[in-house]
Amino acid sequence: MQDPIPEERPLRDAASVLIVRRDLPGGAHVLMGMRGAGAAFMPSKFVFPGGAVEPADSAVPLLSPLAATETRRLSAETSSPEIVPALAAAAIRELQEETGLLLGVPGTWPGNVPEGWEPFAAAGLRPAAQGLRFVFRAITPRGRSRRFDARFFTVMAEDIASSPDDFSRASDELSHLQWVPMADTHGLDLPFITEVVLAETRARLERGPDDEAPVPFFDNRGPRAEFRRIG
Repeated sequence: MQDPIPEERPLRDAASVLIVRRDLPGGAHVLMGMRGAGAAFMPSKFVFPGGAVEPADSAVPLLSPLAATETRRLSAETSSPEIVPALAAAAIRELQEETGLLLGVPGTWPGNVPEGWEPFAAAGLRPAAQGLRFVFRAITPRGRSRRFDARFFTVMAEDIASSPDDFSRASDELSHLQWVPMADTHGLDLPFITEVVLAETRARLERGPDDEAPVPFFDNRGPRAEFRRIG
């Protein structure tokens, strides 16, 4: 008797953020942390802050939206355009939860502050997405314990409203939070996709701020993996 075919895990939209910092010796740095050994997904690996989109993210009032170019690219190959602002909000929320860093600008919240966004309101900030740049999309291969349709964003450290060295408000989801020279990330225990996203980010930084190269996309939705570029 054959073993039963394992149930395929549903895909969840997700967002991750690479903060690039240039004011430290040794060239550009990126913020990374280590997932716990008991984590269900990528245990003990160094990763970027990020996580799954929550239903409430689509209703978060961003003070400034994503740039038009980023919105257009994120909207490509999706039948749900409403996911775009939710991805931006999820990226900002996960960054705050896992690192304590606030990506926002001064502003007053309209009405009640949504649950989880109190640190922004307490600091007199509203979440702002204009500094986020969409650089990579990857869908987790079939057969994994959890599967995500992950969009990766970069943002410059100078867009962070709080001190880039203050992780005192971070949750315990990521440990060993640290600014790592991008040239030295090979010394960390990284997931394969993290290595690929880092390489793409380094290439974009070398091409300069006006880079408009298409966004790489590892698509594992079908029976065979596909690689293509968006935009």
